[in-house]
Amino acid sequence: MSLEASSGDGSGKLSRVVRVGTRKSQLARIQTDSVADKLKELFPELSLEIVAMSTLGDKILDTALSKIGEKSLFTKELENALERNEVDLVVHSLKDLPTTLPAGFTIGAVLKRENPHDAVVLHPKHVGKTLETLPENSVIGTSSLRRAAQLKKRFSHLLFKDIRGNLNTRLKKLDEKEDFAAIILAAAGLGRMGWENRIGQVLGPEDCMYAVGQGALAVEVRSRDVDILEMVSVLHDPETVLRCIAERAFLRHLEGGCSVPVAVHTELKNSQLYLTGAVYSLDGSDSLKETMQTSVAAEDKSSDAVDERVQHVGVTATRIPGEAQDGAERLGVDLAKLLLSKGAKEILTVARQLNDAR
Repeated sequence: MSLEASSGDGSGKLSRVVRVGTRKSQLARIQTDSVADKLKELFPELSLEIVAMSTLGDKILDTALSKIGEKSLFTKELENALERNEVDLVVHSLKDLPTTLPAGFTIGAVLKRENPHDAVVLHPKHVGKTLETLPENSVIGTSSLRRAAQLKKRFSHLLFKDIRGNLNTRLKKLDEKEDFAAIILAAAGLGRMGWENRIGQVLGPEDCMYAVGQGALAVEVRSRDVDILEMVSVLHDPETVLRCIAERAFLRHLEGGCSVPVAVHTELKNSQLYLTGAVYSLDGSDSLKETMQTSVAAEDKSSDAVDERVQHVGVTATRIPGEAQDGAERLGVDLAKLLLSKGAKEILTVARQLNDAR
């Protein structure tokens, strides 16, 4: 069957319904619908069916994410459905996907990244303030060790407390109670929900570097399902792919996850990819941070033929020069090696042990 992107003449065809897996949350549905809309625009005759389900991360709401110790909190049930052929592709927030995927799966598309930074959402009585100007001992809600570790050091007059639930739930907890002066959320999620007006402050890299893959959507598929892989590959955004490959390689080589504070910042300028990576102790008092760069300029020697064996940190992107992807992955590994040589393993080991003991 032909899966060439249609030019609008109805030539894009798929002879069966393509089932798209997603979490049930409002944000997940919005993200999945945006991907489905892009596919329908490229393949007008495509028939898509959305299949929504709950994940472990959606069900366990009384425990901090970092305490559950499960690397695929928001992805496992979706991947099980993919394995059983109940769905053909799954839409995720890339930051939820582990850096090592189960055998037989690959990330077939990484879409153009939206704002990857974190945002401060203030309680209505504090509107107009910033983290800097909030009163002493104000309580800030975040379920992220990464955010708390950076912000505790930067804003020592504030207190940080776990808050769980989807975006709607967390905003309700903020607005209807006096427990929190503010909460920290991903700016991209707030934007996708249409809640930009709730953003009181966007945190730049000098205050809080972001999570690996934050702000980008990923489409996971069966790696040998070549038709589907070819179809979704047109959604890849080359700059986002290279930045996220570097970030994921950095995290994978550190053996990090949501149970340790690891943060990144990437930029691509004039074919130079810049990666800043950092590791932190839980209270932010101990940290290591370095920046490296590499050229990702390369002749495009790739073909449109999909080879599912060629993956870079779980990403299959045959339409993007392999040389550039290799360079991005090496950059992430080299930066991780640099931090490890300076004591990153010790910082992360202590952070993991202290988190487990909390």
